[in-house]
Amino acid sequence: MATERSKTPLTPEQELKRRTRRSFIGLGAGAVIAAAAWEWANSAPLDDEIPGPLRRVLGLNERVVRTALYSNDHLVRTYPASAIGKLKVNGDIGMEMPVDLADWCLDLVPMGGRDRKLSMDDVHSLPRHEEIIDFKCVEGWSTVTQFAGARLADFTAKFAPGSERAAFVGMWTPSKDYYIGIDMPSALHPQTLLAYEMNGAPLTDKHGAPLRLVIPVKYGIKNIKRIGRIAYTNDRPADYWAEQGYDYYSGL
Repeated sequence: MATERSKTPLTPEQELKRRTRRSFIGLGAGAVIAAAAWEWANSAPLDDEIPGPLRRVLGLNERVVRTALYSNDHLVRTYPASAIGKLKVNGDIGMEMPVDLADWCLDLVPMGGRDRKLSMDDVHSLPRHEEIIDFKCVEGWSTVTQFAGARLADFTAKFAPGSERAAFVGMWTPSKDYYIGIDMPSALHPQTLLAYEMNGAPLTDKHGAPLRLVIPVKYGIKNIKRIGRIAYTNDRPADYWAEQGYDYYSGL
């Protein structure tokens, strides 16, 4: 008799209740597991102010991009002058006070060489390179923009010869409040510029005068404005937004 009752088909209402109860139990179990995993990740030792497991995931993403996808032969798309838009001012960390261009100088720390100071005349002595690229922000917006300046590869070859062997380049604003670290392959990419012009005119103060980095293979958070110091090193430099949880590589 019990066997016969167990085979009795459930009504639609009974079947719906059974499935709803099972789904609720499954979702509850999943939520408990997810919460436990999140608690475990956040209780792990920090790496650059980020829980170690999360930082390792970002590191894995970087290695995949750098070893499997990245190449200096891959150039980002360029555009005609008719596509140029107006690049909005975004981010003023390290640029709160106007700069006196007459007093500005660039502190250079070569790999294994002597520190030196450079002027804008030194930067202007390098071949001028111009490009119109899509400047992309990590916030999701982009603007086609024209930049001109010296290739960082040319700058390195002339003023810091041998530093191409370093693993990274670190850059800071004069105030040291904003700072980035760039992997050397991206730094030597032919479209990476130390730019002093934008949209056919000298850089304005708010856009990084007198000298900013333009690195089209990375998001805007790596395109540091108002550079005051450049150092080549094998130790990974500190990076402002990586310390806030963003991907250190920040490649497109």
